[in-house]
Amino acid sequence: MSDFLLELRSEEIPARMQAGARAELEKLFRREMDAAGVDIGEITVWSTPRRLALIARGLPEATKAVSEELKGPPVGAPEQALEGFCRKAGVDESDLEVRDVKGRETYFAVKNIPGRATKDLLADAIPAIIRDFAWPKSMRWGAASLSTESLRWVRPLSGIVALLGDDVVECEVHGVTSGRETAGHRFHSIRKSDPKSRNFGLPVEFFKDKDPTVLNSNGMIEIGNPDDYQRKLFDAHVIVDHRLREQEIRIGAMAAAKGASLKLVEDEGLVIENAGLTEWPVPLLGRFEEDFLEVPPETIQLTARVNQKYFVCEDGAGNLANAFVCTANIEAADPAVVVDGNRKVLAARLSDARFFWDVDRKKTLAEHAKGLERITFHEKLGTVADKVERVAKLARWLAEEGVVKGADPDLAEQAARLAKADLVTEMVGEFPELQGLMGGYYARAEGLPDAVADAIRDHYKPVGQGDDVPTAPVTVAVSLADKLDTLRSFFAIDEKPTGSKDPFALRRAALGVIRIVQDNGLRFGVAEGDLLDFFADRLKVQQREAGVRHDLIDAVFALGGEDDLVRLLSRVKALQSFMETEDGANLLAGYKRAANILKKEDWHGLEGEISRTGEEDPLALVDDPDMKAVIDAKMAERHAAELSYTPEPAEKALIDALAAAGPKADAAIAAEDFAGAMSALASLRAPIDSFFDEVTVNADEENKRAYRLDLLAQFRAAVHKVADFSRIEG
Repeated sequence: MSDFLLELRSEEIPARMQAGARAELEKLFRREMDAAGVDIGEITVWSTPRRLALIARGLPEATKAVSEELKGPPVGAPEQALEGFCRKAGVDESDLEVRDVKGRETYFAVKNIPGRATKDLLADAIPAIIRDFAWPKSMRWGAASLSTESLRWVRPLSGIVALLGDDVVECEVHGVTSGRETAGHRFHSIRKSDPKSRNFGLPVEFFKDKDPTVLNSNGMIEIGNPDDYQRKLFDAHVIVDHRLREQEIRIGAMAAAKGASLKLVEDEGLVIENAGLTEWPVPLLGRFEEDFLEVPPETIQLTARVNQKYFVCEDGAGNLANAFVCTANIEAADPAVVVDGNRKVLAARLSDARFFWDVDRKKTLAEHAKGLERITFHEKLGTVADKVERVAKLARWLAEEGVVKGADPDLAEQAARLAKADLVTEMVGEFPELQGLMGGYYARAEGLPDAVADAIRDHYKPVGQGDDVPTAPVTVAVSLADKLDTLRSFFAIDEKPTGSKDPFALRRAALGVIRIVQDNGLRFGVAEGDLLDFFADRLKVQQREAGVRHDLIDAVFALGGEDDLVRLLSRVKALQSFMETEDGANLLAGYKRAANILKKEDWHGLEGEISRTGEEDPLALVDDPDMKAVIDAKMAERHAAELSYTPEPAEKALIDALAAAGPKADAAIAAEDFAGAMSALASLRAPIDSFFDEVTVNADEENKRAYRLDLLAQFRAAVHKVADFSRIEG
């Protein structure tokens, strides 16, 4: 058994592509080995900005010899069939064997495939992996790039290390020949391993000089075998394991901030990105001019993060400090020089941000809002200014009608009219991520009420699943109005989500409305028609993710006509609690038995048994004034005869239970006490069980049969007041 090392070295691989590249390399390697029948052990994949590396443990020296048998046509089959079988099997007709299969002689092709050296398999696999590698973006280079058949790679491929144990796996791709030579850090020379110099958590054995790392005559490092690889690159100032670089950045950045009595603003995405930009990360703390802190802190953090990949720090009070942590790719002789260079670049960026901040504040938000007339929201829905007008009216209505309790209508309308104004500011033009947030800052800077500034800042919320839900009344009114207008407008022009396509983020808007309504207990009809169905679908998804059984959700939604989301969810919650009890399970069993009998008998109620009036539809003339007396007489006659017999005890018990439970359930539902309604229905459990045990529903007497079927229909109708139990599994 041997270990295999593959390193693919190139010019800088973008940090954002490295995680996907690691997964792609492992996938393609496994594909090639599976196809060749090679069993592999543990696989480790690493990446740096200049290389992808894979180490596969425990590869066999060769594949096992195998014998394959293919059954062919019977003896005497047409010659064409026999020739086709031989071509498919890759054998000559003279090599076929004849065997008896169920009394019939049949041709068989037997192929003895000898084992093959793993080294030879890898020599074929490496070019295939490189050629088939999928990058989000790739390029061709050199003279060969004139042909569309030339190799495509993320950046020019410059080296291949391929070692099986101590031996080189020889192959060639696009003029690059495999070997055991690799490059160290671009700028650093070889250093002696020191287990105390960096906090990597590596065992001491890792640093022992089994074979001291040296540069050959070409200035390259020779790798002896896969076990040498990580240590020799470490000596060459390359931490090949991306996870160790990430850990060094985490620890080093925190330590740098702590050394200045500051707290690092943690940012895991920035940790991963910096690890993808460096091979020997060295976090360093620097300072920028304190007067830049006049700019909103989010702007400083975004400038530092997006443009420069820097961390920011906070002081002991939790305020943004005039400090940053950059990640150098070298151990500089004078770190202050590196820090000063980074400070100058950041200062230029912050100067731009401060310029935007100063320029934007020269105009009021109302003045900025006039620019929205030049921005098209949608060709069928007008400009953003048109949308703002609709949202302002809706926000006022939500406040005036008391849907959002405590919201001042004037403030709600004012906030809605200014909420989108920052879209035309210089700052949001540079950093679109700050929309809303900057509007809040500008509103506060010009002295607008805090409620208005907060509503402008937070009206996009909640944006995602983990985002905060607004609770301040004015903010709730504006946020809700904005999302409802988006949904209603796009549904009005038939621009609805289809399949996985949702270009206007309507699913996210609907979930935002649902969360706002839920968290604030808002009571109003959110929509109607197709849009109400869309809300229902989103609510189902949300509830399923929250752990509510899908069949219980369907049972409540099947009642239809409900546009009050709070009431709907209350009903679902009560049903879920009820179905977890023994009464719920037994009542469901009784319901299903009753429903099955009614379905089998095709029962439509006593009224469905009314004598014919000569029309095809027995009730076609029920509203005809001339027939009213006849119909009323027939109905009276029918109901007068409903109990023309003495009911059996169990039957009488069910009659009484329905008479008591029905009004109680109705009253509870009217009071939105759905748990109480379920409790009233639970009282039917014992009577319905006894009814089925002791009473013959399909009695020989027609009047008994009809009444008992109608009794079951009454039971079904009572249960349907809270949910459609036919949708519940069990």
